[in-house]
Amino acid sequence: MERPEPELIRQSWRAVSRSPLEHGTVLFARLFDLEPDLLPLFQYNCRQFSSPEDCLSSPEFLDHIRKVMLVIDTAVTNVEDLSSLEEYLAGLGKRHRAVGVKLSSFSESSSSLHVAGVKPRVLLPSQTASPCCVLRLPAA
Repeated sequence: MERPEPELIRQSWRAVSRSPLEHGTVLFARLFDLEPDLLPLFQYNCRQFSSPEDCLSSPEFLDHIRKVMLVIDTAVTNVEDLSSLEEYLAGLGKRHRAVGVKLSSFSESSSSLHVAGVKPRVLLPSQTASPCCVLRLPAA
């Protein structure tokens, strides 16, 4: 990664990280618009959400949003050495895949992050040039 890029990433993230729940809610609202099939994957206490709004107002889902934003914050903090997070992020990708999240959904997540105020790059497993990925799913 070129030298200026990590600072640009941190600078973009700084504004978002001041209101992580607000921006995370925008991220998931947009993600549910782009990929409505993701909504049924989120169930808490055997409760199926009837709408994105229902899900986005759930205390359990708000906790999920906080965790997602914390993972992104950790990746941004370690943007110059994401290899230190590789094992954790690969495990996270496997857990998401196990519950039915498709690889293509991470491209939509990238678009959703852009709407939430961040300009991310999400790399697919076949792309290895830059360590600037938030989450990497194992190849099928």
